[in-house]
Amino acid sequence: MPDKLRIVFLGTPDIACGFLRLAAASGHEVVGVISQPDRAAGRGMKLCCAPVNALAGELSLEAHKPASKQELHSVIAALKPDLGVVVAYGRLIQEETLALARCGFLNVHFSLLPKYRGAAPVQWALLNGERVTGVTLFWLDKGMDTGPVFLRREVPVLDADDAASLFARLSAAGEELLTEGFAKIAAGEIVREPQAGEPSLAPKLLPSHARMDFSGPASALLGQVRGLSCGPRPRFTVAQPGRLLTVQVLSAAPAPEPAAGAAPGTVLAVEPGGGFVVKCGVGSLLLKTVKPEGKKAMPAADFLNGLRLKPGDILV
Repeated sequence: MPDKLRIVFLGTPDIACGFLRLAAASGHEVVGVISQPDRAAGRGMKLCCAPVNALAGELSLEAHKPASKQELHSVIAALKPDLGVVVAYGRLIQEETLALARCGFLNVHFSLLPKYRGAAPVQWALLNGERVTGVTLFWLDKGMDTGPVFLRREVPVLDADDAASLFARLSAAGEELLTEGFAKIAAGEIVREPQAGEPSLAPKLLPSHARMDFSGPASALLGQVRGLSCGPRPRFTVAQPGRLLTVQVLSAAPAPEPAAGAAPGTVLAVEPGGGFVVKCGVGSLLLKTVKPEGKKAMPAADFLNGLRLKPGDILV
């Protein structure tokens, strides 16, 4: 096993950039960087370069944006890597392409596999109220996050965590794990341990996941606010003359157990200059910051006052 590995790095969004910087500074040779093709974004639908691709340019690394699995295979074959490192690339890699790296392809996944296989493991951990999650460094195979485990590390989920803060702490843990992985591979200490335990899925989040249903338990609604802090933002509606006003919830907190009798969605109390408490199917929730459609974020109580809503009124 060579002391200096030839690494091909595959990633697309911001979350992968720290890992690319780490690989570039690791003492190994990053022979190529691969990200998804540019995509149209914004009102003008201009083509936007993937953050990983832009960083590759800053680091003077050879960058590629293959548009098909055949093109991806050709690019990697020409690079002749010892090791592939994949962080949020966003596409499945074919089995014949995985065989091109002599040591295999390592993926950094933000859960304790086999829990939360899929596109949104951090968000689903918060949506489901997990108290512990983690990072898994595993070897890719032909399945979706099904390959054997190399290294893993547990990370506690804090009460104050939302998706952004949990992503940040998991990324830091993942970078430490990848550094350890490079050292072990260079020393010939490669482990491939089959995943053990009950699998669960973390599918891509859809707008339908953002609808808040106050007939559900307050704990689930709080998980929704925390888990969807990076989008799609959780939202509810308020009936207005001739229309339903959509309101995004940006922050929330647990509220005291409400008195019996109020229907779910009922406004129970208002904190002047702060938030307001809503009755849920089980418990109640303090909405702290909201963003009505077409307006800026504001304290939830200010939004309530602007619509002349008061305790006893019911949200849709």
